[in-house]
Amino acid sequence: MNFIKELRWRGMLQDAMPGTEEQLNKEMTAGYIGFDPTAKSLHIGNLATIMLLKHFQLAGHKPFALVGGATGMVGDPSGKAAERQFLSEEILRENQDGIRKQLAKFLDFDCGENSAEIVNNYDWFKEIGFLEFLREVGKYLTVNYMMSKDSVKNRLTTGISFTEFSYQLLQGYDFYWLYKNKNVRLQMGGSDQWGNITTGTELIRRKEAAMIGESDEENVTYQAYALTTPLVTKSDGTKFGKSESGNVWLDPDFTSPYQFYQFWLNQTDADTPRLLRVFTLLSKTEIEAIESQHAEAPHLRLAQKALAKDVTIRVHGEDQYDLAVKASEILFGKGTLETLQSLDEKTFTSIFDGVPQTEVSQEAWSSCPNVLDLISTVTNNEVYASKGEARRAMQGNAVSINKVKITDEKLPISELTLLQGKYLLVGKGKKNHIVKILN
Repeated sequence: MNFIKELRWRGMLQDAMPGTEEQLNKEMTAGYIGFDPTAKSLHIGNLATIMLLKHFQLAGHKPFALVGGATGMVGDPSGKAAERQFLSEEILRENQDGIRKQLAKFLDFDCGENSAEIVNNYDWFKEIGFLEFLREVGKYLTVNYMMSKDSVKNRLTTGISFTEFSYQLLQGYDFYWLYKNKNVRLQMGGSDQWGNITTGTELIRRKEAAMIGESDEENVTYQAYALTTPLVTKSDGTKFGKSESGNVWLDPDFTSPYQFYQFWLNQTDADTPRLLRVFTLLSKTEIEAIESQHAEAPHLRLAQKALAKDVTIRVHGEDQYDLAVKASEILFGKGTLETLQSLDEKTFTSIFDGVPQTEVSQEAWSSCPNVLDLISTVTNNEVYASKGEARRAMQGNAVSINKVKITDEKLPISELTLLQGKYLLVGKGKKNHIVKILN
C-alpha cells in the first residue's frame, strides 16, 4: 500500500515536507506520533492520529508511539488559551499505563521487521540536566525561530510561561533522540502540531551540521521528515469528538461501549462520509458501496451503522458491539426481558440515563405484598400517583415490568426478576421509570 496515496483519498493528508513521499516509497521507514498522558484514556480526538499510525504500519512501515512521560509534565500550548494544570508524577504514571494498553489494540507489536514499538520520553529526559539541555538543544534554535510558531504567537496576548514556551524544544529533542537511537525518520501528528514537528526537523538539521563541522547548514544531508493530518471537524465547522457530556473516551470506564456506539450512530449524513474514511479501515470500494446503499434509503442509516460497527468493534471488541446493538433495540422499544438480563449495570444505566428513578429500601421491598402496591404506595407514589391510577393503567394494558406486560395487580413481587440484582424497569405506556432496590 502506498501510504501517501492512501491518506490522500481518505482526506487525511494536510502537509508533508518535500521528499517525504519519495522516502516512504524508497524503503521501510520508521515514524512516530507522540501522545501526552494528560488523562488516563485517549479520546476519539486522538483516534485520527492513531489511524495514521495504523495505515503507516499497513503500508509496511515501522510505527513508534511515544507516550510523553516527560512532556506531559510540561503541557503542550498548541491550541490552548491558557496554561494547563500540572499533574502529579503518580497520576502521570497511571495515565501512561492506560494509554499504552489502548494503543496495543490498534498496532501490531509482533509482525516482524515493522513491528510497532512504544517508547516513553521520560526514559531519556530523566538523564539530562538543565545545563546540559541548554547546551545540547537550546543553543541550536533561536528565540526568533521559536516565537514564529503559531502555538507561541497565539498566546503572546494572554501570556505564555517559559515552561510552555520551551515545550517545542522538548518535542524537537524527542525527534532528534529517536532519529539517532531508533532510526526514526518521520514524525506525524495533527495539523496543529506542524510547528512542533518542524522544530524537530530543524533541530536535527542544525545538530547534524554542527557534528560534521559544516558551516553552511543548507548543504547538510539529513533524512528527517514531517507529515500532518487535518483536524477532524463537523460539516458546520465545529470541533468533532465531543458529546453533550464532554469528550468521547476510548476507555469503557469513561464512556461506556453503548454510549460510544450511540455517538457514531448519531452522526449526520453530511459528516458520515468523511468519518468513514478517517476512522475505519474499510476500502474505497467498500465505502463507496455503503454510501450508494445509504443514498437509496437514508432513513435506514446504513452508513452510520457501518461506521459505528467498525469503530466500536476495533475499540471495544465484538462482544461489546453486540451488546450495544441490543441496548439500542431496548431504547427503541424492541428489547425483551432476556435482552435486559444480558446487559451489565454500566450499560443498563447508560441506556436509561435521565429516566426517573425511585429508590426502595430492602425492608420495604421485602414487605411489599404485590405489584400494585410496589408501583404506587411502596414507591411513595412516584411511579403512579395512586393505587387507583396504577390499577387503571394495568387494566388498560399500559404497565410492563422489565418489558413484560403486567395485568394482574395481585402478582407477588417474588415473581419479578431483578436486573443486576437491584433494578426493575417499569414501563408506563411509552415512558419508563426505574425502581432501584437498596441493599
